[in-house]
Amino acid sequence: MAHRPPLPPSRREGAGFLRAWLAARRNLFAALPPRLYRAWLAEARTPLFTSYLANQPDLVRHVLNERPAAYPKYDLQARVLGDLLGQSVFVTNGAVWERQRRIIDPAFAGGRPRLTFAPMLEAAEEMADRLSAREGPVEVEFEASHAAADVIFRTLFSQPIEGEVAAEVFAAFRRYQTAAPMVSAADLLRLPRWLRLSPRQIRQRRAARELRRLLAGLVSERERAIAAGTAPDDLATALMTLPDPQTGAPFSQAEMLDQVGIFFLAGHETSASALAWALYLVACDGEVQDRLAAEAREVFATPPDFSDLRRLTFARDVFRETLRLYPPVPMMIRGATEAARMRDKEIAAGSPIILSPWHLGRHERLWPDPHLFDPDRWQRPETRETARAAWLPFSTGPRVCPGAGFAMQEGVLTLALLASRFRFAPVAGRVPEPMMHLTVRAADGIWLEVTPR
Repeated sequence: MAHRPPLPPSRREGAGFLRAWLAARRNLFAALPPRLYRAWLAEARTPLFTSYLANQPDLVRHVLNERPAAYPKYDLQARVLGDLLGQSVFVTNGAVWERQRRIIDPAFAGGRPRLTFAPMLEAAEEMADRLSAREGPVEVEFEASHAAADVIFRTLFSQPIEGEVAAEVFAAFRRYQTAAPMVSAADLLRLPRWLRLSPRQIRQRRAARELRRLLAGLVSERERAIAAGTAPDDLATALMTLPDPQTGAPFSQAEMLDQVGIFFLAGHETSASALAWALYLVACDGEVQDRLAAEAREVFATPPDFSDLRRLTFARDVFRETLRLYPPVPMMIRGATEAARMRDKEIAAGSPIILSPWHLGRHERLWPDPHLFDPDRWQRPETRETARAAWLPFSTGPRVCPGAGFAMQEGVLTLALLASRFRFAPVAGRVPEPMMHLTVRAADGIWLEVTPR
C-alpha cells in the first residue's frame, strides 16, 4: 500500500507574528502556513523585514540560473554558521566565491567518483556490521550520522571514523548540531557577537571552536604529508594542491580549514539526513522494500565495483523520491541586491528571497499526489519534466552543490547495501516529526526495528 509519510506541523492561518515566532523557536516548519504548498509567490511581513518565498519555477530559474549575481547568498547564513564555516564556499559571494569554486570543482571531477567508491562501500559495510550487533529498536539518525561521518573521513582524509581524532570530530559535531539554532533573534537583529550570550549560542560557539581546532590539526598533518610526498590521493590532497587556474595559487591553510568545515557539514549532515529518511520511508512500504532488497541482493551477490552502481536503478529512484519529500536543506536564502518585480509584488532591494526545495518538491500544482511516497513516479515522462523545474535538493545554476554526484553515489550505495542485509520496520507509536534544524531531522529521532535477512 502506498505510504503518506508525516508532514511537519504548520502555522495556523491567521496566527500572529508572536505566536509564529514562538513556534519557530522549536521547529521553523511550525511558523509556515500550509498554503505555501500551492503558492507561487508568498510574502511575509515582520517587524524586522519583509521576505518572499518563490515557488514558481520561472522565478526560481530567474534567481538561481539567470540572475545569480543579483541574488547572492543572504548574510543570515554566514551569521548563523560563521563560527564553524568562516569564509567557506557555502557563505561567500562574488570574487571570493568564484575563486573557491575554481579550485573545488576540479577536485570532484574526472575520476573522483570511481576513487570514492571503495571508501564509501567500506563505510556502508561498517554501518551494516554495527546494525547487526544492535538489539531492539535502533535510532537510525544517529547510525546514519556515524556512517556519513565515516564516509567523509575515508574520502577526505583516508582514515575511518574509528580513529581517535575522527571520533573526537564526530562527537564535537554532534554537540554543535544540537546547539546550533536554525535562526535566532540575535542573528535577525544583526547583534554583535558579544551580545549573543544565550546558553545555546555559547554552547554552539564552544563546539565550533573545538571542531575547528581538531580539523586544523588534520589539515596541518596533511600539509606535512604533501610536503614529504607521502600524502594519499584523496579529496584533502586534491583540494590542498589544486591551483586556481587564474592565479596559480592553491588554498592557504586558513582557507582550507574553512572548506573542510563546510565539507564536513554539507557532506556529513545532509547525507545523514537523507539516508535516515530513506530508511524510514522504505520501512513503511513493504512492497518498495521487497523490490529494493531484491535488486540490491542481486547486485551484492558478488563483491560490487563502481560499474555496478548503474544496476541500482530502483535504489536510485527510491533515493530521488526521498530527496523530493525530505530534502536535507529545506530552504535557501538569497538577498535581492536591487529592486525587482515578481508577479504582482514590488521587491525592495535588500529583501530576503527564499527558495524552498521542501515546498517545491511537494508543490500541489507541480506534482501529482505530491505527499505520497511513490518511487515509481521517477520512471514516468511527466516526472522527468517536473523534476527539471521543481526537484532542487542540490540547488541549481552556478551555485549547484559541487558534491551532488558524491552525495547521490553515497546515498544509493549505502541504502542498497543495507536493504540487501536487513529488513526495516517502523516502531509502533514512534512516528517521526520532521523539524528544520541544520537539516531536516526528526524531533525525537527516527526509530526502526532492524532484522537481519
